[in-house]
Amino acid sequence: MGTLGSQSPLSFSSSLCNAKVSCGLLVYNVKIKSNRRLEVVCQGMLAPRKFVRKKREEVFKDAADEAKQKNWRKMMSEIEESGSAVSILKTQRNTKEPLPRDAVLGTLVRFKQLKRWNLVSEILQWLRTQHWWDFSEMDFLMLVTAYGKLGDFSKAERVLKYMNKKGYRQTVISQTALMEAYGRAKQYEKAEAVFHKMQASGPEPSPITYQIILKSLVEGDKYKEAEAIFEDLLNEKRASFKPDQKMFHMMIYMYKKAGDYTQARKLFAQMPERGIPQSAVTFNSLMSFEADYKEVSSIYDQMQRAGLKPDVVSYSLLIKAYGKARREDEALAVFEEMLDAGVRPTRKSYNILLDAFAISGLVEEAQTVFKTMRRHRVEPDLCSYTTMLLAYVNASDMDGAEKFFRRLKEDGLRPNVVVYGTLMKGYSKLDDVDKVMRVYERMRVQGVEPNQTIFTTIMDVHGRNSDFGNAVIWFNEMETRGYPPDKKAKNILLSLAKTPEEQQEANELTGNGAIQLEVKPNGMISGLGVDSADLHEGGLTDTGHHHSLNGASTTNVLNGSNGTGSSSFDDEDNEDDDDDDDYEEDDDDNLNFVSFKDKRELNFAT
Repeated sequence: MGTLGSQSPLSFSSSLCNAKVSCGLLVYNVKIKSNRRLEVVCQGMLAPRKFVRKKREEVFKDAADEAKQKNWRKMMSEIEESGSAVSILKTQRNTKEPLPRDAVLGTLVRFKQLKRWNLVSEILQWLRTQHWWDFSEMDFLMLVTAYGKLGDFSKAERVLKYMNKKGYRQTVISQTALMEAYGRAKQYEKAEAVFHKMQASGPEPSPITYQIILKSLVEGDKYKEAEAIFEDLLNEKRASFKPDQKMFHMMIYMYKKAGDYTQARKLFAQMPERGIPQSAVTFNSLMSFEADYKEVSSIYDQMQRAGLKPDVVSYSLLIKAYGKARREDEALAVFEEMLDAGVRPTRKSYNILLDAFAISGLVEEAQTVFKTMRRHRVEPDLCSYTTMLLAYVNASDMDGAEKFFRRLKEDGLRPNVVVYGTLMKGYSKLDDVDKVMRVYERMRVQGVEPNQTIFTTIMDVHGRNSDFGNAVIWFNEMETRGYPPDKKAKNILLSLAKTPEEQQEANELTGNGAIQLEVKPNGMISGLGVDSADLHEGGLTDTGHHHSLNGASTTNVLNGSNGTGSSSFDDEDNEDDDDDDDYEEDDDDNLNFVSFKDKRELNFAT
């Protein structure tokens, strides 16, 4: 897309009331429903695109050099596939001759670029035991850096102790690595202590040191400490350099995390004044603050007016905003525009679009997105399957939901608490107590532990059937399991109490005095600011700002979630990518002999 004027083509709303929607190079028929909502019926929806990747022409010195390079690439592929480096390196070494030094260094540097710090540390540990390898100070520094990235402060401390014993002086690299190890291990006070020691007695902190300490403090919710360090840099009190773009991004993210959007926008405005260039990441940060799709679209337009090209995060944020507003037609239009712009969607992008249709129970459109993922060589994950399941639930098609649940297991995925909770919510919407309890029993037989939302769902379905006694049993079960009842659970219990004795018991259990609750004609309950129906409005995988079924309030999906659903999905892939470590060299995308895992592009803030 080129630079736009005051209004982006993607910021439309009323224009979609026409008979057709033009979207990139494709045209879609749109049928108007009686309630004036749009139903997207796409002919050729999400048609395949070719993403051309330029290959670097390789030049070899001679045949021997070509054979050497190909052998190295084969070795790297084997390491990637096996997940272990030492076993492959041992097979490469002859019994009499050591491994070529340039091959070992190339392997270390490549895995460092890929941020595969577990492999870097494994290789270096092995090299320390090899008599043919001269383990130098630089090797020690790379090893302690790897431990820092892995958050293994115990090993980092041991390496530094050994270096001191051997007479190596402390450097900014070694101390920054130790500080980062503490920060990643959530030992924030120790990380801060190392930083202040560096300020007081050296070695002098570098810009990377400041980036890492700000990140650690923000992660530890130590906002005042981070703000003080940043202010010192702005005022040039402690260092000879000024905050860079990454520091501004981290502070903007901090204010967003703290809910201080005014200060975040103020800092955003200061960047041009201080000569700090703004990037797509900067605008993405602002877009992530907003819940209103109009505001997100406005920031998107502002980014384009600044001459910046939207990246996959920018498009995904706009798709997410439209999806949350149940404007699935615009969400699809943005996704198509992303494809036409040649931006390759990530699995997370597909999950966000899938969620946009699932929220509204548009099963056919969700199925199209789900099938398109594989066609575009993007493997659906557990989040994708759960979101597809939600589409059936929100369409009240429980037969389809059960069929898709069986497919999930047939495809080799293990249902978690979110998956079972999705089925339970579907039956709860139908007031089917028996089937809710059957799903619960199936979950327990499979060894999946319930959480707070599961218990609340069970209470809710009993509440819909005016069963005070069972609601009390599950309320107590929730507390016994260590989950404090939320406002919804309390509301349900209080609304079911009819007799004075039941009302007294409900008040004692909920810890409330006499609370006036209004029971609406449609069965919804008000009184504590929570609607008993809001568990059933498709918010299960609502791209971030809901209470997920994994028992924790989901943070914004852009902070590393692996999809549009609950934060529990983030760990399903067991991805070891360190997107926070963007202080190192950029990956060399031209070296395509290593199979890359999906990067967490939406973790833009760090």
